[in-house]
Amino acid sequence: MSRVDPTGVHCKEHPDAPLVEDYRAGDQICSECGLVVGDRVIDVGSEWRTFSNEKAGTDPSRVGGPENPLLNGSDLTTIIGGGRGDAAFDEFGVAKYQNRRAISSADRALMNAFKEINQMADRINLPKTIVDRANNLFKMVHDGKNLKGRSNDAIASACLYIACRQEGVPRTFKEICAVSKISKKEIGRCFKLILKALDTSVELITTGDFMSRFCSNLGLPNSVQKAATAIARAAVDLDIVPGRSPISVAAAAIYMASQASEVKRSQKEIGDVAGVADVTIRQSYKLMYPRAEELFPKDFKFFTPIEQLPLA
Repeated sequence: MSRVDPTGVHCKEHPDAPLVEDYRAGDQICSECGLVVGDRVIDVGSEWRTFSNEKAGTDPSRVGGPENPLLNGSDLTTIIGGGRGDAAFDEFGVAKYQNRRAISSADRALMNAFKEINQMADRINLPKTIVDRANNLFKMVHDGKNLKGRSNDAIASACLYIACRQEGVPRTFKEICAVSKISKKEIGRCFKLILKALDTSVELITTGDFMSRFCSNLGLPNSVQKAATAIARAAVDLDIVPGRSPISVAAAAIYMASQASEVKRSQKEIGDVAGVADVTIRQSYKLMYPRAEELFPKDFKFFTPIEQLPLA
């Protein structure tokens, strides 16, 4: 291969001539006169010969794990494999070579937290973009030492909650709590502390953030979802449900829309999916019912008239 060497090595007789690299001999040769101007060239080519019919989806031309910029050592560490023979253990049966000191305590804490975030995200089907954002948030909190005394699991859960909010696919505290080992109260505390420590913010939750997911989990048709979205938005705009959480308003709107449609769902069914109590849905519904005629979209096809909707 001919190229001009970037290191400044060149032929004295032909300084502008491109050099030819002989990878087998490790030499750099002048393309004009054949003079060997450099030896012991490092081969930066592929370590393996790859064939299309043998790849099986993986490329063996690179070996070793990928670098992880979130870890201080960038994964450039040596891990000693587990011994199997008698020479790997002393007379008491204890392994002679251990890896505990190969990874610093800081990196070990980060790796455990990343593993916990990944497992929680898998349980509620969150994409990798959210996992990556949560990992970055945890790394910033860990490096800043802002939440001393708080458990890493609680910080990891709060980071996942913030990542969901920032990526526009919010999850409720109850949903995060269900896949975590930490209480809802502790996750809430860490959430506030992280926002303050990192001087960041999250968008306010709206009823529309949960509507499509809740309706999908309840098996409701698209027409009911559109009606519920319009009902919830109108209820907030008309200030019919002051002080109510967006989740309870969304649940009450789904209940009202489903009761007016052919596919009805009970307050308990909706409460189980939304993570709110039946009483909470009932209270929001009672506020919305007197003005139901204003809340429904004009093009909604009623299966059950407004007058026959349940009072609570």
